[in-house]
Amino acid sequence: MKPLFMWAGGKTRLIKKYDTHLPQDFDNYVEPFLGAGAMFIWAYQQNPDRVFHLSDLNDGIMGIYRSVKDDLENFLARLDELSQPYLLKNKEERKAFYYTIRDLHAFHYKQWPRTKEAATLYFLMKTGFNGIWQVNKNTNGRFGTPSGLLNQKEAVYDRENVLLWHEALKKCKLYCADFKEMQPVVDDSTFVFLDPPYRGSFTQYGVDFDDEIQQSVIDFLNDGVSKGAYCLMSNRDVGDNFFESRVGNNEMVYFDVTYTAGRRKKVEGGYEAKKAREILMIGGTKK
Repeated sequence: MKPLFMWAGGKTRLIKKYDTHLPQDFDNYVEPFLGAGAMFIWAYQQNPDRVFHLSDLNDGIMGIYRSVKDDLENFLARLDELSQPYLLKNKEERKAFYYTIRDLHAFHYKQWPRTKEAATLYFLMKTGFNGIWQVNKNTNGRFGTPSGLLNQKEAVYDRENVLLWHEALKKCKLYCADFKEMQPVVDDSTFVFLDPPYRGSFTQYGVDFDDEIQQSVIDFLNDGVSKGAYCLMSNRDVGDNFFESRVGNNEMVYFDVTYTAGRRKKVEGGYEAKKAREILMIGGTKK
């Protein structure tokens, strides 16, 4: 099982670095900033019979998860309806097809059932550029990411992986809510993973995730610790001691990373991978 889609800032590559800080056991898993769900995959594979509470304020991606969970047959049918003609086209034709579907998703979605909307968005995310989530005025404030490389050969999506997610999501309670609304489901048997938008990033929330909100995420972590939960929070270090000054009784560890999408360094003639340092704030006692 792997993430359903690419997601800038996803944690797939970092989980191995987190290994010594991950709990062996928990009864309850809470992730308020789900994104592509790399940490959820780890948690589910670690303890598949536990209770999982998954949320993200991005109603588009949560619509995908809900459709995969509750309306799989229609979700797959819509994907195949789009994928089959797409795969028969050359690259120029694929590009035109992508933008036609993106326009329909932007302006005609109210005429569609929710599953059709979700599957159409998933098709766009699988054929769009490099896991970037972008919204534009010319796409009605909805998904507006440019087309990707459009070089798929045999399939647009991994059907078997979607089926694995369908089984996993049966064990999950799905929300589309502000992260603070997840506090009531945290208790002393909970593993909490917080992966908020990084400092200074423009996000799917539609506003800058400013330092006041970052402080609210730290408060969420501390509230979880006070309830007896084990909590991890990821973010990036920008060298101003913002998180160090707020670590309190928690632990802080650092990881060197290279950003290849979403936060690349601008150079003459384009962009290049950017070296950075991420932090992991750890609160509570690992079980």
